[in-house]
Amino acid sequence: MTKLKDIDFKILFGLMKNSKISDRKLAEIIGVSQPTVTRRRARLEKEAFDGYTLVPKWGKLGYEILAFTFVKTKQTLGLKEKYKAAHERGTKWLMNHANVIMSGGCRGMGMNGFMISVHKNYSDFDSFMAEHKRELGDTFTDVHTVLVNLGGSQILKPLHFKYLAEGK
Repeated sequence: MTKLKDIDFKILFGLMKNSKISDRKLAEIIGVSQPTVTRRRARLEKEAFDGYTLVPKWGKLGYEILAFTFVKTKQTLGLKEKYKAAHERGTKWLMNHANVIMSGGCRGMGMNGFMISVHKNYSDFDSFMAEHKRELGDTFTDVHTVLVNLGGSQILKPLHFKYLAEGK
C-alpha cells in the first residue's frame, strides 16, 4: 500500500463522520474536485478501508447490554498442537456468534484474550456465557466480564468513530 497523503486523511475523516456523504459534497468540504474524491475513495476502499459500517442505536435494535469479557487461557495451550486446535475451535465459536462484535488477544490484568458482545437482556447474556463456558471452558482458567447498560444514563460518550475524525 502506498503511503496515505493529506487528502486521503481528509477523505477518510470525512467518511468517518458521515459515510453516506456524496463525493460531490465531500469535495466541497475539503476543497478539491469531485473526480479527485471519487478516484481517491476508490483507492482507499481497496487499500485502507476495512469496510463501511454504521453505529446503531443499540436500544432500537433491542440490545440492553454491552459486555467486555476477558479470559486467561490455560498454560498447557502453549504446546503448539494444543494451541492451534484450541485457537481454531475458539475462532469458529466466535465467528458463529453474530453478537460478538470483536475478539482477539490482549495484554493486561493477567488476561490474554477478550471479546466484546451485545445482548438483548441479562438472561440472554447469562445463556451466552453458560454456552461459552460449556463449549470453551476447557481452554481458559479465568474469566472476567464488565457489563454496560446501553439504555442507562451512565453513557457519557456513545460509541462512534466520528470522534476519531474530529480529534485528528
